[in-house]
Formats: sequence, C-alpha cells, structure tokens
Amino acid sequence: MRRVIKNGYCRICNENGIGKKRAAYGHLICKPCGEVKAKTDRKSWCVLTLHKQGAMFFTPEYAREAAVGANNKGGIVR
Repeated sequence: MRRVIKNGYCRICNENGIGKKRAAYGHLICKPCGEVKAKTDRKSWCVLTLHKQGAMFFTPEYAREAAVGANNKGGIVR
C-alpha cells in the first residue's frame, strides 16, 4: 500500500509546502530543494564516450566497471 502525502512540508528545509500535485507523484521535497539536490548529484556523475556511441552518464559506483570495457572495440575484456 502506497502512502500518499496530501500537502506536507519539505523533508530538507521543513518550510515550503510540497504541493498537492508533487505529493501525488510521490515527491518528498519541495521544488527549490529538489533543484539544489539535482545539481549536486549531477556533479558526481562520470561521462564516458563509448566506441561508436555518444556520451553516456554513469554514477561513481558504476563508472569504474563501465570504463574497463569502454573503448575495446569489441575485443575481449579480461
């Protein structure tokens, strides 16, 4: 069973109301706090350009594993 918050307060700043539509989608933080959090999260992403593909974003946890076979051009990764 999913818990629905009707118009609660932000979990980060405890000042701004989330809003009925945002709460219906399951958001727990207000829009200004969400934008700040998204900007700080984006700074930690790693960008890899794979062979014959465009640039892709990876989280720091997965970036090392993805970089091992990034530009091997179809060869065997050991």
